[in-house]
Amino acid sequence: MSPPTRLPQPGFGTSGHDGESCTDAVLTALETGYRHVDTAQMYDNERAVGRALEQTDVDRDELFLATKVHPSNLAGDDVLETTRESLDRLGVDTVDLLYVHWPTGAYDPEDTLPAFDEARTQGLTRHVGVSNFTPDLLREAVDTLESPLLAHQIELHPWLQQDELVSIAREREIQTVAYCPIARGELAESETLQEIAAAHDSDPIQISLAWHCQRDGVVPIPKATGDHIRENYAAREIDLSEDEFSEINELDRGERVVDSDEAPWNR
Repeated sequence: MSPPTRLPQPGFGTSGHDGESCTDAVLTALETGYRHVDTAQMYDNERAVGRALEQTDVDRDELFLATKVHPSNLAGDDVLETTRESLDRLGVDTVDLLYVHWPTGAYDPEDTLPAFDEARTQGLTRHVGVSNFTPDLLREAVDTLESPLLAHQIELHPWLQQDELVSIAREREIQTVAYCPIARGELAESETLQEIAAAHDSDPIQISLAWHCQRDGVVPIPKATGDHIRENYAAREIDLSEDEFSEINELDRGERVVDSDEAPWNR
């Protein structure tokens, strides 16, 4: 069993990107220095990400590549079949991390999770992860999987800090991957983040990402285009003081950007 891998910090999210613009964004991200790219069957952009991987000068061995299995493909046999299809679209022999995208649809822990173990055994993925799980579902996944659970991907930002899930993951040496880490840009409205940004000659978005990067066990995966890709990456150089970090911790208000009736926390 291979030792745990630390996910490169930060990652680059591709949700909402497609076609040539997706390929261009991933190429820009890789040129900027990102070495962790996140995609999914649900995003319908694995081919576009694959074109970027084919065109970049970055060696595959230097890149951490993650994708996710669509909820409708989570029956055991479908996991393996559709993961192979994902690899074909991405143009790779294996991904570094394969997630259960949502514990909905065809998800059945006793059927789905052993298939993820098998995907790892067959070399389709180096590591397995889950996404959008509740605390109880996360504990169940840890107990059911034979493979170490490398990562749990959830919506996470200063307005939704998910302390319980982050704590559970940290205790079990699971890395928390934060999607929507800037709440789709809405955090720019925060006066607290604006004030901290002024002290760092920065902006609220960068301050939010710096907060993520300084939070133990958390890896943000912001999505962006153009200059914002470079600006987001530069946030890793910002060093927040303890007081500034604490001020941001006080912003939690349990506010989700991504929510649906089918989400496990609504059932």
